[in-house]
Amino acid sequence: MHESMEMINLANTWVGWVSLAVFVIAYYFIATEEQYEINKAKPALFAGTFMFMLIGIYYTINGLDPLPMHNELEHLILEIAEIFFFLLVAMTYIETLIERRVFDLMKYKLVSKGYTYKKLFWLTGLLAFFISPVADNLTTALILSTVLYTIDKEKINFLVPGAINIVVAANAGGAWSPFGDITTLMAWTAGKGEFVDFLYLFPTSVIGWGVTAFLLSLYVPKGEPHFDATTEKKPELKDGGMGVVYLGGLTIVIAVLGHQFFHFPAMWGMMFGLALLKLHSVRLQKTGRQHFDIYVNMQKVENDTLLFFFGILSAVGALHFLGFLEYIHHLYDLVGATTANIGVGFISAIIDNVPVMSAILKSSPNMGIDQWMLVTLTAGIGGSLISFGSAAGVGVMGRLRGIYTFGSHLKLAWTVLAGYIVSMIIWYVQFEIMGLY
Repeated sequence: MHESMEMINLANTWVGWVSLAVFVIAYYFIATEEQYEINKAKPALFAGTFMFMLIGIYYTINGLDPLPMHNELEHLILEIAEIFFFLLVAMTYIETLIERRVFDLMKYKLVSKGYTYKKLFWLTGLLAFFISPVADNLTTALILSTVLYTIDKEKINFLVPGAINIVVAANAGGAWSPFGDITTLMAWTAGKGEFVDFLYLFPTSVIGWGVTAFLLSLYVPKGEPHFDATTEKKPELKDGGMGVVYLGGLTIVIAVLGHQFFHFPAMWGMMFGLALLKLHSVRLQKTGRQHFDIYVNMQKVENDTLLFFFGILSAVGALHFLGFLEYIHHLYDLVGATTANIGVGFISAIIDNVPVMSAILKSSPNMGIDQWMLVTLTAGIGGSLISFGSAAGVGVMGRLRGIYTFGSHLKLAWTVLAGYIVSMIIWYVQFEIMGLY
């Protein structure tokens, strides 16, 4: 029998309700990470693994064919593995760049020029917005949040608005590029829009981010980071430092182009880049220069971030298998495409934009290019509304642990909401009134 025929909607069974309760409780502890001092990876990992164990018990008790669950888990493992290894390589490169003192040099060049906190705020945001369409929003957010932290490790009223700005800019920048975010990539490969169609989202992306950035900039302190030319010397890059920078850029290019033109997963290109990084270290060692140990750098990777992704994707995968995500499709029948697509932004912030986008693509409601671009936009930028609503946000939470948190983001989330609303207005004027797409 075909897999889809064997699948059963379990949302209204005891396993559905218990699993939903487990997810909600875990989500509560993720959101209150600071209050209970429980790392977000722990409740996410518990929920993700336990929910599928409950499903397995339900299938056994009721004598059901386990093949649909087995197939779902296989697909889920593949999805998680692609993200897991992609992140592992990106984080290893960042730790290597830190070890080679690349970020110290970047910080020195920024601070030594006498830029104020506000200028640094805008500069890191602009870089995030224009780098993420070429690379991806997660890698961009990780790199620039590291730069932000090296500029000033103490000034919370600079770091928090700066971190939110980077997350919002990276997500907004990724929304108008087919390979700037996972959700845009999914929509592109599913044939919901041509390459140029996504570029029409640039005005709504940049203006929406600009509004949020302006409001956040009001909270950035005056003055400039401390810099004393007599005591702070220009950091010297360790051997091969720029080589790591070039290899990092090459790795991203290989991952993106390889995925688009040669049809292998993006993480495959990233793993190839990891091999190149290792060979670079061997070359430094063989030529008698100061080499690095890639495995030592790997030890410094935020494993809690990786495990959080494993847990949360598993938990959402369980909700999808149980039938809860099917209710998203009903939104289109109840409220119409525009309202439903705008609502997707809020749903993707709470759950995760990848399975939400996957559910929409699978149900494939009858929509034109304008609506597919809208849902691509909202799924991409909606995650910025909550600190862990996007890959970029989770990555920055790991990088600025204890500084950029769910609570600190929530206090300024209204600025993100304001930008989101403006983005929707710009989309409506451009696509629905003027027909510029």
